[in-house]
Amino acid sequence: MSNNVHRGKTAGKNTNRVKKRFLQTGRGNIMDEPMSDLHFHAMALMFRFRDFIKPRRKILEEVKIEPGFRILDYGCGPGGYVPAAAELAGNSGKVYALDIHPHAIEMVKDLAFKKNLKNVETILSDCDTGLQSSSLDLILFYDTYHTLSEPDKILKELHRILKPGGTLSFSDHHLKEEEIVKRLTEGGFFQLKKKGKWAYSFEKI
Repeated sequence: MSNNVHRGKTAGKNTNRVKKRFLQTGRGNIMDEPMSDLHFHAMALMFRFRDFIKPRRKILEEVKIEPGFRILDYGCGPGGYVPAAAELAGNSGKVYALDIHPHAIEMVKDLAFKKNLKNVETILSDCDTGLQSSSLDLILFYDTYHTLSEPDKILKELHRILKPGGTLSFSDHHLKEEEIVKRLTEGGFFQLKKKGKWAYSFEKI
């Protein structure tokens, strides 16, 4: 799979209105290939149950999203965090939902359409976001790190697009606390800002 970025607005289902942009980076694959459709839909079902038991909004309230925030949900999956993030950021904000799996992107588009979330945009990509440097207030990086074959390259991209003073909110239940701090800081891109109840907050160096 090439490192292409396919960005699309999600406010409507008319495909003629979808904005497309493709970026060639000249690098090889960075993320693994998408999981099988069966595996993805099983995961999506599990996440729906998880979100019913523990609403994602409660987790995002810890991050203190403000109206007007520009947010990236990196590895968004079926979009569990997207509605709450979009509502907290408000009409003046923006939520970019990125995933490598086409079904994830379609699910987020459908979710945004049904909930009339006009501040949501999807990005189908295996690494590059296509976003401007230092343009984001917050990046959600939840339960994705352990799936990456070259995580340092992803962290470099996230460092590029995060504003100075912005927050990388990180959680990965496959990693222990000492592993999280070591892996997120050893590349020299981020430093730990605080440990919350639900996630770790890092800031760019």
